Amino acid sequence: MEHKINPTIIITGASKGVGAASALAYAKAYPNGVNLVLVARNLDPLEKMQAQLACYSQCHILLVQADVASLSDCERIITQAVGKFGFINVLVNNAGLHYRGDFSKLSAQHVAAMVDVNMRAPMVLSALAIKHMPSTEHNAIVMVGSLAGLTPLQGAATYSGTKSGLRAFTYALHDELITSKINVAVVSPGPIDTGFIMDEIDQVEDIVYSQPMSSAEQVADAIVQLSQSTMTETAMPWASGKLATFSYLFPIFRRAVRGLLYRIGAKNKEKYRRINNQR
Repeated sequence: MEHKINPTIIITGASKGVGAASALAYAKAYPNGVNLVLVARNLDPLEKMQAQLACYSQCHILLVQADVASLSDCERIITQAVGKFGFINVLVNNAGLHYRGDFSKLSAQHVAAMVDVNMRAPMVLSALAIKHMPSTEHNAIVMVGSLAGLTPLQGAATYSGTKSGLRAFTYALHDELITSKINVAVVSPGPIDTGFIMDEIDQVEDIVYSQPMSSAEQVADAIVQLSQSTMTETAMPWASGKLATFSYLFPIFRRAVRGLLYRIGAKNKEKYRRINNQR
């Protein structure tokens, strides 16, 4: 009987939210064995994540404390993953950063940091990881984008710009590698019920809450599906993805409905704030 090698999967921003949910989703998706490389800036939450995965005896876990904004740390992530497991099959570029507010009020340092984490790091890690993906296996690079990458988001110009750039990079690299065994894809969710927006609810633009909320688990499931397929993008929820695309293609529509979406979002934000206070 042919022995199938356990896939090696790197997940950045793996200590919480979508990253942590993705680690659990991959553990469930590969009951016969999987190598998980979990990356985050802080080691303590990574160790808690490792303990949570202890019930999955088939999981072999490598924790890497690193800042993806650092080129040397990106190189170290790949070096340690290959040193431990020998190869890479899936790279999930999940780590994200968002300093909120109008562009004119942001510092240059905050703008640079968002560009480094949201766009530069996925490009760098992809360039490094591709060289260690076996040509005999199905491999994937999955970006965690945003509906803000499908349509301009006022009050989040830098974040929207980096996610748009990440999406364009995904499509270009997908076409470059279309004849290889590497699928490049992006999941573009709307608001997600994680600390990324719920812990900073007062700073988040009201319009964000105008769209239905996805769970971290739903986004993680989409990531796993993309890494196992040849699809290029999943926008979620479906209707929000269509609305985002339409508003990008027709700016006059986007500007006309902005006020309505802000009012809907403000109303929903109050509901979410009450839920947050009860947790």
